[in-house]
Amino acid sequence: MQIHLGKADYAILAAYFCLAIVIGWAGRRHLRRSGDFFLSTRSLPAWVTGLAFLSANLGAQEVIGSAASGAKYGIMAAHFYWMGAIPAMVFLAVFMMPFYYGSKVRSVPEYLKLRFDEKTHGFNAITFAATAIIVSGISLHTVALLISTLVGWSYGLCIGVSCLILFIYIFLGGLTSVIYNEVLQFFTLVLGLAPLSVMALRQSGGWEPLKHTLAVAAVNRHFPPGAWTELWRFTDNPAHNPMGVGGFGMVAGLGFVLSFGYWCTNFSVVQRAMSARSMSAAQMTPLIAAVPKMLLPALIVLPGMVAMALNTSGHGSFLPLAPDGTPDYNLAIPALMQRYFPTGLLGIGFTALVASFMSGMAANISAFNTVWTFDIYQCYLARNRAGTHYLWVGRSATVVAILLSIGVAYVASSKFNNIMDMLQLVSSFVNAPLLATFLLGMFWRRATGHGAFAGLLGGTLSAAIVQGTSLVAGNAPGLKGGWLGVHYAFASEMAQSFWIGIVAFGVCFAMTILVSLTTLPSRSDAELTGLVFSPTSWRGPAPGQWAYHPLTVGIIILIVSLALNIVFW
Repeated sequence: MQIHLGKADYAILAAYFCLAIVIGWAGRRHLRRSGDFFLSTRSLPAWVTGLAFLSANLGAQEVIGSAASGAKYGIMAAHFYWMGAIPAMVFLAVFMMPFYYGSKVRSVPEYLKLRFDEKTHGFNAITFAATAIIVSGISLHTVALLISTLVGWSYGLCIGVSCLILFIYIFLGGLTSVIYNEVLQFFTLVLGLAPLSVMALRQSGGWEPLKHTLAVAAVNRHFPPGAWTELWRFTDNPAHNPMGVGGFGMVAGLGFVLSFGYWCTNFSVVQRAMSARSMSAAQMTPLIAAVPKMLLPALIVLPGMVAMALNTSGHGSFLPLAPDGTPDYNLAIPALMQRYFPTGLLGIGFTALVASFMSGMAANISAFNTVWTFDIYQCYLARNRAGTHYLWVGRSATVVAILLSIGVAYVASSKFNNIMDMLQLVSSFVNAPLLATFLLGMFWRRATGHGAFAGLLGGTLSAAIVQGTSLVAGNAPGLKGGWLGVHYAFASEMAQSFWIGIVAFGVCFAMTILVSLTTLPSRSDAELTGLVFSPTSWRGPAPGQWAYHPLTVGIIILIVSLALNIVFW
C-alpha cells in the first residue's frame, strides 16, 4: 500500500515544518531562566493551555490507535472519550489542580515528594521518565513505519527528519514553544481529519447504511448485529462484543482506573495546566480540552468504523494484512486517505498525521526533561546549582531523550495490530497503581510515605504477575503475556489491560492503607496544609460566580457526555 504525494502535498508538509521551527525560534526570545524553559513561567492563557492539554494526548498513537480501535472494536472505542476521559478531566480540574498548582510543584512526581517522602518521589520519577521514553519511542516507530510504508521513504530518513524538526523547536523555545506548536498541531489535525470523516461517511451512504454493513461484519465474527454500532447494549457479557469486556470491566477498568490514572497523574498532560497564568486558568485547562475531546470520536473513531465496513464489503481486501495475517487496523486512516483524498487535501491529511506524531512525542520529551532535571538530577545528583546550569541540563536531556526514543523505535515490537492495545498495557502497569497513591495522598491525611512506596511497588508487581499469568486467546506466550504460565484467558488485549489495571490499583490501594496504619505519619498536619483535601480547604463558588466556576462548567460537560452515551446506547 502506497500513497503518492504530489508537489502541492510536499509543499504543505514543508510549510508546516517551517512554521513549527518559526514558533520555536519565537519562543527562544522569552527564555531568560530555567522556569521559562520548563514551565513557561506560568504565564499562558487558559485557551492555549487547554488546546495544548488536549493536543499532548493526540499523538500518533492516539490518532492511529483510536481509528484502529474503531475498526477493531466499533463504536465501543468511543468509550475512551466519553467515559474514559471526560469524567477524569473534570475531576482533575475541580479537585486535583488546586493541589498541583497551589503547591507550586514543578512536576507531578515532585508533589509526591512534598506529600510523602524521597523514596516514593524517586520511584515515580524514575518510572515516569522510563515510560515517557517508551511512549515517545513507540510514537516515533509508529509514524516512521507508517510514512515509510505509505510514501516509500526509508525508515531511517523518516526518523531523522522528524527528530531534527522536533529537536530544533524544543531546544530553542522550551515548553512555551512546545505548547504553541501543540495548538498549531491541534488545528492541523482537525483540518486534516474532518474532511476525511465527512467524505468517508457520505460515501458510505450515511449512518444507517453504515450500521447495516457493520451488522454484517459483526455477524461474520459471531457477534450480535449491533455489536459494532451500539455503545453499551452488549456489555452485559464479554462474549457479546468485539472488545471482550463486560460492563464492570469497562466502568472499573477504563472508566475509573486507567482513565483517572492517565488524565490525573500523567505529567505529560498535567504539565500544560501547570503552565497556566493563574489558578483559575489551570483549573479551566482540562475543562476547555474536554469540549473538543467529546467531539473527537466523529473525527477519529468514525473513520475506523468506515474502514471496517469497506473491509467487510470488499471481502477483506480494503485493509492490508499485518504479519500475523490479521487486518492491520493501524492503517485504517491512511487507507481511507488513499481512497478519498485528492492531491492537496492528501497533503493536509498526511501533514495532520505527522503533526499528531510531533505533538505526542514533544509532550513526552518536554515532560521527561523536566522530571529528569528537577526530580532526578537536582534531587539526587547536583543540588543547589545556578538556574542557568539546570537550563543547560534540561536542554541536554532533550538531546538524550530523543536519542533514547530513536533506540526504542528501532527495537519496538510490531506484534500489536492496534497500537492502542500496547498503550493501554503500559498504562495499566504505571498509571493504575499511581492513581491509588494520589487519591489516598490527596484525600486521606493518614497515608504515610512507607505506605505509598509499598503500595506503588506492590501494585506494579501485581500488574506484572497478572500479565505474566494471562494471555489473549490465539496468542503465543511472550510480549502479550503468559510468560509465567497461562492461567487466565481474555478475549482481547484491551480486556486484559483493563483487568491488569483493576488489580494493580486494588493492590496498591489496599497495601497503602495497610502499611500506613502500621507506620507513623511521615508529615505533620502543618506540612500537609495545601497538599491534602479537607472540608476547611474546600471552597465552593462565591455568590454570583456559579456560572464561571470550574465545578459548574464540569457538571455541564458531564451532562453532555452522559447524553452522548445515551444517544448511542
